[in-house]
Amino acid sequence: MTARQPPPRPESGANPPPLLSARNLERIYRLGQQTIHALRPLDLDIHKGDFIAIAGPSGSGKSTLLQLLGLVDSPTAGEVRVRNRPAQHLGREQRAALRLGTLGFVFQAFNLLQMLTARQNVEIALALAGFPRRKRRKRAEQLLADVGLAERMQHRPLQLSGGERQRVAIARALANEPDVILADEPTGNLDSQTGREIVQLLEDLNRAGQTIVMVTHNLEIARRAGRLFLMRDGHIDEVEPGNAAALD
Repeated sequence: MTARQPPPRPESGANPPPLLSARNLERIYRLGQQTIHALRPLDLDIHKGDFIAIAGPSGSGKSTLLQLLGLVDSPTAGEVRVRNRPAQHLGREQRAALRLGTLGFVFQAFNLLQMLTARQNVEIALALAGFPRRKRRKRAEQLLADVGLAERMQHRPLQLSGGERQRVAIARALANEPDVILADEPTGNLDSQTGREIVQLLEDLNRAGQTIVMVTHNLEIARRAGRLFLMRDGHIDEVEPGNAAALD
């Protein structure tokens, strides 16, 4: 399985700011007398067209980093910048609005509402963004068709396979045309073959221009990304996707 190359960056001279970046980002948890350094101070730039994989064992800090980049959690120190604007000092409603319009989330456990159909699960994100009913139905149907679920959009999650549920989740993440998709272990609840199919879908989206940051403990999948970062004990290092020795 070979690593793919990211879409070309703009020619030098344009120098657009990163879509998402971290500066001296740190997260410390305190449990009684115990201090846990979940994330050591780090910098990270995510540019338009990137497909980034952040790999590492459980407890290495990768999901903590994704939560901070997604403005779900607040750092102990440092900052997250969205299109070069600091975001961590925004109020709760402002952060929620920024997430809704800028970031799309894909989770290991899918996070679909069981009583709703696939189409309705996608429509929720559009309703939150203020889309009128007819437009959100049409867009949800198109997104589900794009991820290969044209014949399954009236099914509820329990009537779908794990791979189909994750496709619904990806369609929902794409609903509001986010700058960046943040995927937290998107293949973690799937068998190997279905996991490869989901990563192939993410690769196809990236080739079409979608920026993606994916957290995974699966090194085979991580090597498929255009940029690969390895996390250990809250530290992060970029490695060549084909450098197998660095991942051992």
